[in-house]
Amino acid sequence: MAETAMTTSGDEAKRRWRLLLGEPAAKSLDVELTQAEIGMDRALGAVYDSESEADEAPVGRTGGLGSTAPQVARWLGDIRTYFPTSVVRVLQRDAIERLHLTSLLLEPELLSTVQPDVELAATLMSLNKAMPETTKATARLVIGQVVQEIERRIATRTRAEVSGALNRASRTRRPRAADIDWQATIGRNLKNYLPDQRTVVPERLVGYRRATRTFDKDVIVAVDQSGSMAESLVYAAVFGATLASIRTVKTSLVAFDTEIVDLTDKLSDPVELLFGCQLGGGTDINRAIAYCQQLVTRPAETVLVLISDLFEGGVPGEMLRRLGELVLDGVTVVALLALSDSGAPSYDHEHAAALAELGVPVFGCTPDHFPELLAVALGGGDVAGWAAKIAAAAASRS
Repeated sequence: MAETAMTTSGDEAKRRWRLLLGEPAAKSLDVELTQAEIGMDRALGAVYDSESEADEAPVGRTGGLGSTAPQVARWLGDIRTYFPTSVVRVLQRDAIERLHLTSLLLEPELLSTVQPDVELAATLMSLNKAMPETTKATARLVIGQVVQEIERRIATRTRAEVSGALNRASRTRRPRAADIDWQATIGRNLKNYLPDQRTVVPERLVGYRRATRTFDKDVIVAVDQSGSMAESLVYAAVFGATLASIRTVKTSLVAFDTEIVDLTDKLSDPVELLFGCQLGGGTDINRAIAYCQQLVTRPAETVLVLISDLFEGGVPGEMLRRLGELVLDGVTVVALLALSDSGAPSYDHEHAAALAELGVPVFGCTPDHFPELLAVALGGGDVAGWAAKIAAAAASRS
């Protein structure tokens, strides 16, 4: 039995290597694939065994999805049959890049069969102007599915983190009688309990400042909509919409390339917001910061989140000067090199270092960490220290 188990294990390993290496490894590995594995091999070979201008394939390898939508649709159905969703997304992305299938995404029949993800949404946003009207409705549905998935992932936690930070920030040790938090006050003063009198002496009162009709904090999100920042723009739109739903936070969302687009009035519908964006073009961060300066009315209560790779096509000196002025005025400024799951971003190291010298924390941030970042910034905490702690934790895990 042990010998049989070892043989089975060895055959399994061979089959995995055969699927990984493709048809050229068939003779050397000499293993028989099951019918399902043959289907998997064909699906993988269509992408990774095909010749392309980008990378030369070994002689004898063949493959490809062809140029027609029916063939691509069949392939999309195959990969969803054989692989889990996470792998399907990788295969789709590689097929679009390696086999130049972008134009086929303009066909509604094909688009309706793909597995939605953030990068696909970004691709559709970039194709917006080239799309025929027959495809736009399907594209909106795909982007809508991506937005809903992101909202399920981050919306509840964002509201909880931000609301908690604002509640903590609104606490005061000199509350009016009607504003005392008696449970928190008793907890803080249990050491002053007098057994004989069976009472607690409230040496320190805990309560909240009286609620007003004004916003507690102003958040301005300025996001670069150049092509390299597409994924960040998708996440920024969903976070912006989530923040806009918190009544104590005044939220503004500004997208920019060489032009400025204030998208604040579209935050109630992030799908329409994203579908209306035009990705690509140059980058004028200085101009965007100049516009954001006009939105600042309460510097000490304002958080400005700049999402950009900092490759400035405008006037770098003016950009740094304006950001320095905002910091001196009391605005909490945070520069995110990316808001995505795509790993370490490419960015302008010289400008990043200059911002750090101005006291602006500069780092990349994943969507899962962004709610906590907002909580730290809105609560007046040490954003740079928090970022260093997160980076150290990530390094230790890797």
